[in-house]
Amino acid sequence: MSNTSIRTTASELGGGRIAILLLLFALALYQFYKAGFGAFAAICALPVIAIVIVVAFKYRMFMFWTLIAVNYLVSMKSIPWPPIPTSLYNEALQIMLLMLAIIDVKEANFKAAANTMMVALVIWNTFLILELLNDTCGLMPDFANWFPGIRLYGFQLLYIILVFCIYVNTPERLLKYLLLWGGLAIFSVFWIWKQKYVGFTAPENAFLQGPSGKQHIIQNGTLIRYFSIYTDAAAAGIGMASTAVAFIIFGITSSIKKYKYLFLGIGIALTWGMFPTGTRTAVACFLAGFMAYTVLSKSIKLTVVIGSLGLLFVIFLAFTNIGNGNQMIRRMRSAFDRSDASAGARDVNQEAMKKYLRDAPFGVGVGMKGGCLPSNHKFAALIAIPPDSEYVKIWIQTGAVGLSIFLITTALMFLGASRIIMFKLTSSSLRGIGSGLCCAFAAVQLGGYGNQVLIQYPNCLTFYGGLAIVYVLPLIEKDWITHEEKLLAVQNEKARIKAEKKKNQRV
Repeated sequence: MSNTSIRTTASELGGGRIAILLLLFALALYQFYKAGFGAFAAICALPVIAIVIVVAFKYRMFMFWTLIAVNYLVSMKSIPWPPIPTSLYNEALQIMLLMLAIIDVKEANFKAAANTMMVALVIWNTFLILELLNDTCGLMPDFANWFPGIRLYGFQLLYIILVFCIYVNTPERLLKYLLLWGGLAIFSVFWIWKQKYVGFTAPENAFLQGPSGKQHIIQNGTLIRYFSIYTDAAAAGIGMASTAVAFIIFGITSSIKKYKYLFLGIGIALTWGMFPTGTRTAVACFLAGFMAYTVLSKSIKLTVVIGSLGLLFVIFLAFTNIGNGNQMIRRMRSAFDRSDASAGARDVNQEAMKKYLRDAPFGVGVGMKGGCLPSNHKFAALIAIPPDSEYVKIWIQTGAVGLSIFLITTALMFLGASRIIMFKLTSSSLRGIGSGLCCAFAAVQLGGYGNQVLIQYPNCLTFYGGLAIVYVLPLIEKDWITHEEKLLAVQNEKARIKAEKKKNQRV
């Protein structure tokens, strides 16, 4: 970016954009304050902030790639991250990227974000803002609890769609994103292999010895649920299963051989990676992702093939004892056992929640958690019950009304993306990329029904960002076709040279 564009004047920016810029800046300062930094720490950090801003102006895409990497690694327990809220890393980078886009608006395509997904998220965020007026617990307005909640469940999603729609706007950037995502995903598989066959690091051992140990060391200590670089084993299993769906679909639809084999390899590795997590919901997510693809592909032949393979997989787990000597297979097989104790406990908990939530159609309030209410409060017991599921947590905090709005807006986002894939794209390989992103989103949403994984790192930015990319695909399809033709020409030329060499060797 040139120095001229950096020196954008107030008149060039316009009052509206200046207001948004100031709002984002104020939000960033508030986040900085909430992180617990004192005045001295803030002053000491100013030179670093200044350097980051200068570098960001010149290398803004580097900042975007940094966001993707940080999002994947920020929950890794073996990295000594500074003791600040985990969400601050992503938010700071996203807000800075949006500030840069507003300052240099000529290079940013905000129109790409004017889509069905944005409309759905605006509706959802508007409801969450109104939840500040929810007086179910008699604490109105409880800004201290409400603000962290709307950051995670509302603002974060708006940041994601804006950043992805603005910055993933060329075929080259799309491919770079898929390759970076694939590289980080392979690292997560390597790390789960390392945990299983080499051992845990000291911080990971400390995590297992803490309160989280009872979810990760099970069956009387004979089985460990590995969590790789994720927050926990559930997020790891469902995240890997959903990512595997995406990359396998990328692979089978790619017309460039090197990407086809690379993406298929990543997908197969991730399929293996989901099993050591011991997350039974991951199996359902994996199958659901491919079932969604049979619809998006509009291919009867593919539907029969994938449906048959899925049926064989279910039969293998549900109706046979093959592989029962392996604890992980036994663990996955228990997902089909209706008498499973943990599933029964969830049903009991949800029945208890229903009784409380009959008197709270709008929930107990966004951000409410254990310790927010006195022990004798009517809803104190409700908040203390483990939600076990992202949907259940949304149900508790926003009630039946909020959960209905969340489900409707999520369906709108998914159906809008599906419509693009089925009716707007002509390139088969680009439809494959869109299908992979869409099916991964469907898979992780099913995971959110069974576990608290939608907002966990790195799942939220990865899968909501992936769905946002689908809405950009029609805008870059023409350039994608041209770019793909160049890659195919190179591929064909290499094949021709190789064939000639073989022919000459025979002679």
